[in-house]
Amino acid sequence: MAIGASSVKAVEDTADSAGEPAQPPQLRRRLGRADLRAVPEARRALRELLRHWGRPGRSEIAELLTSELVTNALVHTDHDAVLTATVGPRGLRVEVRDFVARRPRLHVPDADDGTHGRGLVLVQSLADAWGVSAHGVGKSVWFELGSDTI
Repeated sequence: MAIGASSVKAVEDTADSAGEPAQPPQLRRRLGRADLRAVPEARRALRELLRHWGRPGRSEIAELLTSELVTNALVHTDHDAVLTATVGPRGLRVEVRDFVARRPRLHVPDADDGTHGRGLVLVQSLADAWGVSAHGVGKSVWFELGSDTI
């Protein structure tokens, strides 16, 4: 998949006629290094994926948290990143993988910081679960939202 390309696979599109179980709907998008145009594009793609998911308000929270993770990956690393969002029976899982081992730090911003430093605080406050997973090269920052909460 080319940089900036994305795919959204619906359940109906991934089941074949041989009776294989359908895969959950998923969005996968490669984000170009320092390309902040990817933030609103990721939000639009996620909105499309979540068009029929969850209760009112959940999709908007998912979009907000996704844009925070995408922005962090693009601003705080000098590499590409990969966004993956999967809708399953228990809810939504979004992860943004980058290729820098440095872990993000959660800190409470000062009032004088403007809007800087609030992304992970929002993720911590609004997600049902979140974390950081190390990879051989880099890490994934992820969050989950259950479909039956709120």
